[in-house]
Amino acid sequence: MIDPRGQETLSGSAQSEIFQILRDGRPRTRSELATLTGLARSTVAARVDALLSAKLIRSVADAASTGGRPSRQFSFDGTHQGVLGVDIGATHAHIGISDMRGTLLSDTWETMPVADGPDKVLGWAIDEGKRLLKDMPDAGFIRAVGVGLPGPVEHMTGRPVDPPIMPGWDRFDVPGMLGDAFGVPALVDNDVNVMAMGERNEHWPDIEDLLFVKVSTGIGAGVYSGGRVQRGAQGIAGDIGHVFVPGADDVVCRCGSMGCLEAVAAGPAIAATLREAGLDVHSPQDVVAAVLQGDIEAVRAVREAGRVIGQVLTTCVSLINPALIVLGGPIANAGDHLLAGAREVIYTRSTPLASGSLQIVKSRGGDKAAVAGACSMAIQHALSADSVEALIRDTAL
Repeated sequence: MIDPRGQETLSGSAQSEIFQILRDGRPRTRSELATLTGLARSTVAARVDALLSAKLIRSVADAASTGGRPSRQFSFDGTHQGVLGVDIGATHAHIGISDMRGTLLSDTWETMPVADGPDKVLGWAIDEGKRLLKDMPDAGFIRAVGVGLPGPVEHMTGRPVDPPIMPGWDRFDVPGMLGDAFGVPALVDNDVNVMAMGERNEHWPDIEDLLFVKVSTGIGAGVYSGGRVQRGAQGIAGDIGHVFVPGADDVVCRCGSMGCLEAVAAGPAIAATLREAGLDVHSPQDVVAAVLQGDIEAVRAVREAGRVIGQVLTTCVSLINPALIVLGGPIANAGDHLLAGAREVIYTRSTPLASGSLQIVKSRGGDKAAVAGACSMAIQHALSADSVEALIRDTAL
């Protein structure tokens, strides 16, 4: 389950401070909340009533009595509002609805090239999202939309910027289109950052320093450092797919450069290697199928790709010193062969101090990691101090 606290700190009005305390899921009495906030009990009682009216908290079991009538306890209730998560990949679109606890309630998937353009792809997401919403209990159930895109995203605007595999998407107002369609804020980020959020929040909440690497049509990384996603000055931190690989000087990448990591070790590159060996393989999905069928050439090619990726990740280990590296995406999830190749190089080439306690694992989120991450990003916004204040004001009207 996603930790709904996200990266928020106690700030804002009394309602928000009380709510942020209760977001950890631990039941507390009005008296305990008054002690924690320093507010008068009458003020706390009024604020608790406002949060109950907004259905953000609920009354739970009575506290143990110390004499007299036991006090009621209150805790976070994430079941009455939710968010929409949208995962757009190179060849698919996947959307899901979760409640505010991060529990995925429903989802749907469609094979769809991102190259079809934003009108078609986002139009599908809007139509399917509205269809899924018909099954939700309240008309105002959705409080935010989170979106992951397979290309560079300008974080401040949520617009893709010169994405190499997304013709027609450059500077397109993705948050504007989705926000207008659903009537709520829409947040957009690179798909690997979104997957990193989902993986970390749902499966590794105690890890502060994590590197999530997606291996599919391309290769990218989401960087967690100090418990926060690191996007860099222009929002492209983690773009390891275009790091130069020594010895690959003659390999042309789709970005126009030579010797990029993804031109050597991503799904299409592995497929090209297998075609040279005589296999009828044309896509990352074909590579996955060949590996799962036990084809020895496919297994060898994927393991070698893992070694090449491991060379680049060795530098990352020295640079950011993660406690955990997670390999995700369809190629990584096809057995343990990519993982084995990466581990072989990283543990051999990294210093003992950096690798002594370093974990290198496969994604636990599987094919729903990106949607979970998109939902997590939306939850962080929907439960922020400003958003809680807005919901309380709307409820009071």
